[in-house]
Amino acid sequence: MTAPALTWLYAPGDRPRVVAKALASGADVVVVDLEDAVAPDRKEYARAATAELLGEPQPVPVHVRVNALDGPLAAADLKAVAQLPGLYGLRLPKVSSAEQILHVAEATGGPPLYALLESALGIERAHPIAAAHPCLRGVAIGEADLRADLGVLGDTGLDWCRSRVVVAARAAGLVPPTQSVHGDIRDLEGLAASCAHGRALGFLGRAAIHPRQLPIIERAYLPTERELEDAEMIVKAASAQPGAQALPDGRFVDAAVVATAQRTLALAGRRV
Repeated sequence: MTAPALTWLYAPGDRPRVVAKALASGADVVVVDLEDAVAPDRKEYARAATAELLGEPQPVPVHVRVNALDGPLAAADLKAVAQLPGLYGLRLPKVSSAEQILHVAEATGGPPLYALLESALGIERAHPIAAAHPCLRGVAIGEADLRADLGVLGDTGLDWCRSRVVVAARAAGLVPPTQSVHGDIRDLEGLAASCAHGRALGFLGRAAIHPRQLPIIERAYLPTERELEDAEMIVKAASAQPGAQALPDGRFVDAAVVATAQRTLALAGRRV
């Protein structure tokens, strides 16, 4: 089983040196950004620099976040990078319909797609988007834009939207969504607490905007020693006596509990 990605580090496409540092940062995935991180007068250069980078495979998977699909730049972005050997995925911002996914899948010929839901309409259509096409491998929330669209104050105000996207991803047979970025790169305690909250909601891993955030995210999403011990005990008990049973501590174990324990152990395989 391939270990799931837990850390997704964004780097602006118009700054090749920053992209190079991101590739050496230890992130599971590097996301080269052509959208929000690039000023309007740097878009063309960012596209060209990214295409040059992806002319050959990179040491870690590289995704590209293109510009908004309903804007004038996305078509050129997709044409420039979609078929390059170094591309592992396209992140599509501000997706609000399944038809957008179908259009991109047809236009690009099949690279893995990841939809970012950043509006009320995108959240309302989360499952049709998640199930739109086999090329779509994941969905996530763009929380800054979504918060602005909804007028939500505070972090927990988006919890209903988060849960809806977690359910939509599961219903469509996709991997759990990754959390949106934590914008304050100095607030590592807040990042850790937010990751713990996201993990409790069903997210798996998180996007980052600075390498210093990566170990915090990974630590938050890897199982603790106690969780590992508990999972091992459950799986061992189920192997010795198949079927529903009660553990010595009184807890009831059935197939669902065993499946959860097996996922915990699979994730722990990342540990070295």
